[in-house]
Amino acid sequence: MQSVTLNNGVEMPILGFGVYQIPPEETERAVAEALAAGYRSFDTAAAYGNEEAVGRALGSSGVPRHELFVTTKLWISDAGEDRARRAFHTSLRRLGLDHLDLYLIHQPYGDVYGSWRAMQDLQREGLVRAIGVSNFHPDRLLDLMDHNEITPAVNQIETHPFHQRTEDQRLMAGRGVQIESWGPFAEGRGNLFTHPVLTRIATAHDRSVAQVVLRWLVQRQVVVIPKSVRPERMAQNLDVFGFALTDEEMAAVAALDTGQSVFFDHRDPAVVSRLGNVTIGT
Repeated sequence: MQSVTLNNGVEMPILGFGVYQIPPEETERAVAEALAAGYRSFDTAAAYGNEEAVGRALGSSGVPRHELFVTTKLWISDAGEDRARRAFHTSLRRLGLDHLDLYLIHQPYGDVYGSWRAMQDLQREGLVRAIGVSNFHPDRLLDLMDHNEITPAVNQIETHPFHQRTEDQRLMAGRGVQIESWGPFAEGRGNLFTHPVLTRIATAHDRSVAQVVLRWLVQRQVVVIPKSVRPERMAQNLDVFGFALTDEEMAAVAALDTGQSVFFDHRDPAVVSRLGNVTIGT
């Protein structure tokens, strides 16, 4: 497994397993099967409602803790210095762990700066190895960096062939922030799995479109966390290190960029209001 080195020296696998939208009752089985397939990096969130199931699968796997890289996220309703610290310990308890590898602010709303102060303290105390953010556009990211001591190690953002975030990645790399993709397959939107450019490249390598997309991200040094509940797909998604896309193929995928989200705009006032008013149980 390839890894990236975060800005504080922590090594993070470049490919992991995501559990977004996997129901809690299916998550334990899915994570156990992902572990059996060879995954060692797992991404969840308080808002997903499946941290406990992830923790049960990890705890019963027999895989040594030092081989695992576990990420979870702080939701908006728990933002603020005191609330963020409590939410962190709640997530840690649900996961059955004594520390996290990566803790992210899930959305760029609410008391982000209070949350970040708490997260900086948690990192200094050794309770989390690295801290970062998710869904931050460059302006919010730079403002956070310029007014705090610790630079986010990771920014997890929508990144796929139709929304490639190339300029965002360039800016983040210049400031020491690792880009991580969520939604690498765009949830199949834009007919991604049958797109003629992607299918042509997949046929040339005797691979699936999903493998081509993951390989394209890995070659761009983008951390990626694909999700699947099917063991055969889990194994296939992990098998992207035995081939490489040519410069011409990389350029062909680059030409698919629309520069627009296929989901929603985090700067849209309606989106800000809707997400900001979602409260999760802690």
